[in-house]
Amino acid sequence: MATSTPTKPTAPTSAVDRYFKITERGSSVGAEVRGGLVTFFAMSYIIVLNPLIIGTVPDGTGQFLGGGTEPNLGMVAATTALVAGVMTILMGVVANFPLALAAGLGLNAVVAFSIASLDGVTWADAMGLVVLEGLIILLLVLTGFREAVFRAVPVQLKTAISVGIGLFIALIGLVDAGFVSQGNGTPLQLGSNGSLAGWPILVFVVGLLLMIVLFTRGVRGAILISIIAATLLAVVLEAVVGIGGRSEDNPTGWSLDVPAVPDQLVAAPDFSLLGNFSLFGSIEKIGVVAVVLLVFSIMLADFFDTMGTMVAIGGEADLLDEKGNPPRTRQILVVDSLAAAAGGAGSVSSNTSYIESATGVGDGARTGLASVVTGIAFLLATFLSPLVAMVPYEAATPALVMVGFLMMMQVSGITWKDYEIAVPAFLTIVLMPFTYSITTGIGAGFIAFVVLKVSAGKVRQVHPLMWLSAALFVVYFALGPIRTLLGV
Repeated sequence: MATSTPTKPTAPTSAVDRYFKITERGSSVGAEVRGGLVTFFAMSYIIVLNPLIIGTVPDGTGQFLGGGTEPNLGMVAATTALVAGVMTILMGVVANFPLALAAGLGLNAVVAFSIASLDGVTWADAMGLVVLEGLIILLLVLTGFREAVFRAVPVQLKTAISVGIGLFIALIGLVDAGFVSQGNGTPLQLGSNGSLAGWPILVFVVGLLLMIVLFTRGVRGAILISIIAATLLAVVLEAVVGIGGRSEDNPTGWSLDVPAVPDQLVAAPDFSLLGNFSLFGSIEKIGVVAVVLLVFSIMLADFFDTMGTMVAIGGEADLLDEKGNPPRTRQILVVDSLAAAAGGAGSVSSNTSYIESATGVGDGARTGLASVVTGIAFLLATFLSPLVAMVPYEAATPALVMVGFLMMMQVSGITWKDYEIAVPAFLTIVLMPFTYSITTGIGAGFIAFVVLKVSAGKVRQVHPLMWLSAALFVVYFALGPIRTLLGV
């Protein structure tokens, strides 16, 4: 029986193909479009979730974001989608990397509960600090410092970051779907009471199993097909059974959105939030020292979250070089830094790279064209927010679990018998899901790496920038006592 030899990639057939290097990276326009849509559906929850976090918290003067004494969630949602769309398209065009951006979860909570809510501070003041943080990071990129830090990280530690993020997003998917929850006397438990109950969990399980089967059978668009199928099943179940949203009285209800055919598909967006920021307004309210500490805490999280995310995405797409660096690293970091400032300028919190981009990569995306597709979808979502609200967590989160598995496969790239790298890698991997923080995992891994190399008498093997990064993380972990000591 004759065996066929693999065919060589054909020559680029269009200007789009040549610009995005689609054929060169072994992809196709169809795969990029499909991957871009998968990424959008995997992270579209931010259009709903960001307003619920920053739009429902009054600032230090009692005003809600956008002004007034009542939340305006529609305005926050529209601007959230607008900024995400513009910056994601910019990532695709400038960096040619399948990475999407949107308002950063965790960062938005810090802005809402630790900055805007301070006595006398306005939302404009808080967003001004976000703009300032983004500009500082941009300066660090343009001077080459941020890229130099990234390249100073050992390859196997970068691999650990990718694996840790995989476990992290898998846990996020399981928790958001209600498959895992806080237990009675235990940190976590199965379902809401130690067992699986309710129609939404069934949708999650069916969606996940369908995704696994389609993926293992090599079906193109497996992730997107599963998300759409699970959403349609959810809509049908809600129409027939009338399940309702999850609450204390209804613990087995839908998460985030109640799936239903909306009354209208199009709604006019309100972009009044754009430009509502005060760059230095918070200084006279809370003082220079407090401002410096707040900017530092946001900046450090932004700085290293993106580093871990782009390594994870690059590894999943097989785009890393022999040193674990993705192509056009400088351009990726420039766009990410601009996104941080743009998020503040748009009053929707710092925008950052999203690990959910790995869902699109898992479905075939390899170039920036996928990011352009994701960005366009976000821009359309400014008008189609009722349609986006059809997708509940239970239909979208199976993609996070599936991609977590794909990223976990990289764990074989770590030399586990070499304790000097294995222990830092282990701490990096486990602390991301255990603390719900990418930054915490990276920081623990960096500090452990430096300590172990010093204890082994191998100081010269530690890059100077690793020393600096580890020292900064020590400060980051001690920010609470430092603030208390300084009385801020």
